[in-house]
This record gives sequence, C-alpha cells and structure tokens, in this order.
Amino acid sequence: MQATFMTQTQTSAAPPLESSRTYAWTEPAALLPVLATTSGIEYVAGIGDATIPPPPIASTLGFGPLRLVDGAVVLELEPQSFHDNPIGSMHGGVIATLLDTVTGCAVHATLPAGVGYTSLDLSVRFIRAVRPGSGTVTATGRVVHRGSRTAVAEASLVDASGRLIATATSTCLVMEAS
Repeated sequence: MQATFMTQTQTSAAPPLESSRTYAWTEPAALLPVLATTSGIEYVAGIGDATIPPPPIASTLGFGPLRLVDGAVVLELEPQSFHDNPIGSMHGGVIATLLDTVTGCAVHATLPAGVGYTSLDLSVRFIRAVRPGSGTVTATGRVVHRGSRTAVAEASLVDASGRLIATATSTCLVMEAS
C-alpha cells in the first residue's frame, strides 16, 4: 500500500512571523571572589535583593527574582514564546532548568563560604503542559538532606492557579572551592 501526501502551498504573500530578543548578563568568573568569601545563604539572598547579579541562565530564560521563603528558594517565570518547543508548549528543558535552579540554590543556601556544589542528577516528572499566556509559573526548591559530601533537594513547579506542572528531585555533590 502506498501513501499519498498532499502539500498545500501558501498563496498569500504574508511575511513569516519572526521575533528577536536581546539581553545582557554578568560573567560568572567576575563573581568568584565573592563566592569564596560569602556564605551560600548570603549569596542566594544577594541575588534575590540584586546586590549580587543573577547567573546568566536567569537572563537567558528571563526568570526571577530569586526569593528565600521559609527555608525554600522560589523563582517565577512568565511563559513566553521563546520558551516553546515545536508544538507550542514550554520546552521540557526550560522546566527542568527552573527546577534544577531552585534545587541547586536551595543546596547552595546551606553551604558555608568557600564551599560549592554541582548537580549529580536531576529527575523530573512532567505533569501538564505550559503555554504562553497561561500565567506566571512558580518553582520552589527545598533541601531534604544535607550531608558532608552530598545533598538532596526536591522541587515543584506550579501554574498561576496553583496546579502542579512538574516535580523534581536532585542530588548535588558538595565540594570545597578550588
């Protein structure tokens, strides 16, 4: 059996829809001396109150501000078309990045000056789609275990109505700064 596909040609001269975006960021290497002498909670709070510049990913995706609330790290993002995958919903990588950010920052907030972390793993469960115009989404991360070498944090992402969009669990390696 042979399949036949028909194509439809565009007959109007409508221009393709294009958008552009420009943004700036602070080079992370410029902040290494501050990281070495500032506790994690002071550093995360400094990002939140804009005395320390946010990481470049915040400018790239357009999320923030970072807030410390009752032992948790909270971030907000207004979904935009530049967050979309090819089918018009927010790309799963954007959702994973939000969840990785709040879990990592929650761990960072528990560390003394001169101690860093890196993500060892991130497990994300996607529950519902996010589309531009659907309202602000909020990511919240909390540490559930902090040992001397590893830390585990959990996160959730909810929409403007409080409906769960995704959850994540992350394990981070705790390490002395070099």
